[in-house]
Amino acid sequence: MTTHTRHRHGPSPISLHFTAPNATPSLIFGPMALAAAVARTATTREARPRLLAGLQKSALAQLECLISDDPVFELSADFNDLADTERTLFAARVGAGITDLYMNALGYVWRANAACLSRTLDPHADFIYDGGNADGHGVVLAEAHGSFAAKATAKSVAAQAKRKYARQVKPYLAKTSPYGQVVHGYSIAFGSKPGTAGAFLSLAETRIPKPGKKSPPPPALQAPTGTGATPTMIALATHRSNFLLMGASQVVDWIDWVRASGELPADRAPVTFLRFGYAGRWYLGSPSYVWPLFPRWWPDMYWDDPALGDWIEHNTLARRPRGGPPTGWFVMEETACVSFLDALSGMIRDGGERRPERLELPTFDPIGFGAGGDDRVLDAEHPDYDYALFRDGLALIDAPFRWTGRHIRRWLPKEGFERQA
Repeated sequence: MTTHTRHRHGPSPISLHFTAPNATPSLIFGPMALAAAVARTATTREARPRLLAGLQKSALAQLECLISDDPVFELSADFNDLADTERTLFAARVGAGITDLYMNALGYVWRANAACLSRTLDPHADFIYDGGNADGHGVVLAEAHGSFAAKATAKSVAAQAKRKYARQVKPYLAKTSPYGQVVHGYSIAFGSKPGTAGAFLSLAETRIPKPGKKSPPPPALQAPTGTGATPTMIALATHRSNFLLMGASQVVDWIDWVRASGELPADRAPVTFLRFGYAGRWYLGSPSYVWPLFPRWWPDMYWDDPALGDWIEHNTLARRPRGGPPTGWFVMEETACVSFLDALSGMIRDGGERRPERLELPTFDPIGFGAGGDDRVLDAEHPDYDYALFRDGLALIDAPFRWTGRHIRRWLPKEGFERQA
């Protein structure tokens, strides 16, 4: 549930014609969507890939243990065994994941960490988002807060959302960032009382009052520019996290090189992806992460592929350990993956010195979560599939697996994807 105070949004005093989307009265999500969102937010920061991979694994392991499998959100009994600091950390992680789900539900697509807003220890919001209503106007801020306490109530959660907004969002309105000017802001608080089913969700956001009859005319503002495409810098930040989650470390290295130049990545070999159909769409996944989904006898099909055959022969994951990651496998919708990596190849060919300001990248309606109480967001058309798809094309999938179509697609850093026969 939410305790958001409804109000109509007028035109923004910061960016001409920007109007914030109407807040949703509730948020519906499945376990896969929450797991994916927690992993996405844990890896959306400027840190070395090794650290981010560790944060991802620890966050997903905690979710698996500390949240029950019931249809209504509820903490498991194991939560009571955590120390106070561990409870605070876990609540913060879940709060960040809920924030990512909510922002996607509102229509925002691309994400980055908001640490770039301040070089000091001054409090600031957690994340920056672009796309949706913000397309062409700038970016919006999102502050995340999670609280799992015996005294959690709708009122206390709403108070936290308002307090965090006033302190960590409002001061940064109209400020500039590497990703654009801040035109709007949100503070999203999520809370639950251990031992009880259900949770509280509250939103505080930038309030844009309707102009009164005697109000002075608004200042002259510039119209939005560059709509219809994604700003390159925030697309790079988003997909750095996405390909790290997919296990495609070579792509992460190339993204870092394009953003900062320096020495070329040590591994410049082609990057192999497995291509498969799932719930009516085509996806690409890194072999090291999706291989446990395939039958034991399928390695025989790939010995003629030098890159993948060598990987299968030497990588212990190819021996298919029992089960797989309990929370599923991160993959990317094929058109989203190909579009971005082909654009990245163009930047690599230019030596990383000339980046286009915007990229033409596809976006998608989310599946596995969404606004309101409409169960169709859980994809009732494919009830045998358990997965979550985000607006940027990243997906977290689980069994059952359906194999269809060609097996391999290969990305060459300086050339893009190889053409299929």
